Amino acid sequence: MEYAKTSPKPSNEVLKRLPQTDICKASLDLASRALPEPILNHVIRTFLLARWLSEKEGSEWSQPNNLPLLYAACICHDLGASDLYNGSQRFEVEGADAAKAHLLSHGMSEESSHQVWIAIALHTSAGIAERIYPLSRLMRYGVLMDFSPATREAMGAVEYSSEIERLLPRLNIEKVLGDAVVHQAEHLDQSDRSTWPNTKKHPKASWPGILLRAHLENPSHEGVNPAF
Repeated sequence: MEYAKTSPKPSNEVLKRLPQTDICKASLDLASRALPEPILNHVIRTFLLARWLSEKEGSEWSQPNNLPLLYAACICHDLGASDLYNGSQRFEVEGADAAKAHLLSHGMSEESSHQVWIAIALHTSAGIAERIYPLSRLMRYGVLMDFSPATREAMGAVEYSSEIERLLPRLNIEKVLGDAVVHQAEHLDQSDRSTWPNTKKHPKASWPGILLRAHLENPSHEGVNPAF
């Protein structure tokens, strides 16, 4: 199934659940221009789940002064999987660079913008993202709760997750995101082919590298990437 490169504006019911500061509106606009609807829905669900966890734990990250950073980190965390931000580095780093530049351009401090950079760059790094910063931990768990039924159950988020999926349907996100990451590897410039597939775009032991290897082992597979 083909999806448009830009996504329709979220419904008013969704928007009512999102913070409406200038930086938050700009972050959603950026993600909407870059991401297809299945991935945009995923990053919004990630924020809603991360905020839900923050509120459940009484974390400072649910407070108004911190919420824009949590929002920007979650909403921008898959920018690197888009055509708009498909550079020479692995998608997590490309997304982190794009998000940091976006925040700096809207007056956020270097320190705050770098915390968002770390959260996005490490969001696929199990065991590191959960421990390096509270912001990184919340975003990592937001991602995990959206993709893992076991994590949703363990965190007590099953009911809330079902509620937000009614507003933001999954639209086969596991296949769409996995295919997007692999697609980037298959369209490298010819100059990069000398080291393909072990480039800095898809290091062998990284999540992108593991997805690529699974695809290369069974290129005719039509479902969700087995390594997702």
